[in-house]
Amino acid sequence: MEGTAGVCSWQQCDPSDPHEYPIYRRYMTQEVRAAIEGARAAGIRDVLVNDSHWDMRNLLWDELPADDDLRVTSGTRKPWSMGQGLEAGFDVAFLTGYHAKAGDAATLSHTFSPETLYNVTVNGTPCSEALLVAALAGSYGIPVMLVTGDRTTVDETTRAMPWCVGVAVKDAIGYSAVNSLTPRAAQEAIRAAAAEAIGRVGNARPFAFESPFEMVVETVNVENADFIELMPGFERTGARAVRFTSPTYAGLLRAFIAATRMGAAANAR
Repeated sequence: MEGTAGVCSWQQCDPSDPHEYPIYRRYMTQEVRAAIEGARAAGIRDVLVNDSHWDMRNLLWDELPADDDLRVTSGTRKPWSMGQGLEAGFDVAFLTGYHAKAGDAATLSHTFSPETLYNVTVNGTPCSEALLVAALAGSYGIPVMLVTGDRTTVDETTRAMPWCVGVAVKDAIGYSAVNSLTPRAAQEAIRAAAAEAIGRVGNARPFAFESPFEMVVETVNVENADFIELMPGFERTGARAVRFTSPTYAGLLRAFIAATRMGAAANAR
């Protein structure tokens, strides 16, 4: 949701906010709908949407297409988090509303948990949420064909996947300010880009890192790494850093999701 047009503050995407969140969850839903409509116009029928923001129950169901060819996964804690539902058999994946990774000079930049994670690399590559999820899709042979969000993450994702169509709905002015398309203009751009993306499938390939897979997680605080280190397979490599290796990417990402949740437990006071 942080990559939705107009979003520039945590209040706008925090479900506990009674004023701004209801407005921006509608914009998030309308961008998702635009992506579905664009794909449908290009011939796609069956669609699965994974609501992936915060508590993962943000989408306004009555503003999504009403047909039997659309399914939605909702709620937390999903075992695969943002990658829930990805499996062999899908033709393409779309990433909507994505944002810059932790450490980027961009609005609301973070990776999964801003209070817990400072940096995440896979095989030495700094990873945003978009790259982490794209690699899971790639492990099943699914190419990511569309990414929408802030310009920083759109540019990063399309550099890694040149076949992917990007829609930058806003530019960062600072951590809490943006120069954005209007919601309606963003939705129109996403709808057109989704149709274009389906037309590019023949020239696409899945995004993947080379096996074996090595992940290094740098945490915000020492105690976050203390908690993650307790899990089997994690090796402490620094005061705020842990390392994990796996022969499969799915195994690596599953460990990362567990590490994020374990590390976040250290934030409780």
